[in-house]
Amino acid sequence: MKTISDLYDYLPHRYPFLLVDRVVEITDGEWIRGYKNVTVNEPFFNGHFPGHPIMPGVLIIEAMAQLSGVLAFESKNRRPADGYTYYLAGTDKARFRRPVVPGDQLVMESRILADKRGVMKFDCQAYVDDNLACSAEITCMEREL
Repeated sequence: MKTISDLYDYLPHRYPFLLVDRVVEITDGEWIRGYKNVTVNEPFFNGHFPGHPIMPGVLIIEAMAQLSGVLAFESKNRRPADGYTYYLAGTDKARFRRPVVPGDQLVMESRILADKRGVMKFDCQAYVDDNLACSAEITCMEREL
């Protein structure tokens, strides 16, 4: 398990853009599960949408990409302090199945599909109460700093 303090060692993101609260499981450096507690205090709810707050789909994708970044570092036994980072390079097959609203816990999973020459592809899902909210294939690129 990795707490928010541990995540600072993996991800350059900070409030309000760190979208993973905790990693609860990593299996063999190939699969990861974590979550984001979605609260009404999130800054994006002010404009999306007033009176009917919904977490923007692009931020759900970003949250899954951040979780995938942790998995990328874990799979290679590296950290940003070692002089590497991962950038979101693309998304494919993104599907949104249900809205994510204040009070939801967004439970995310990511599994490595491919890892070739610094390009990693992940199969990602995000759930609320065991109901699929979003799925996507996410591609990240490794860069030396």
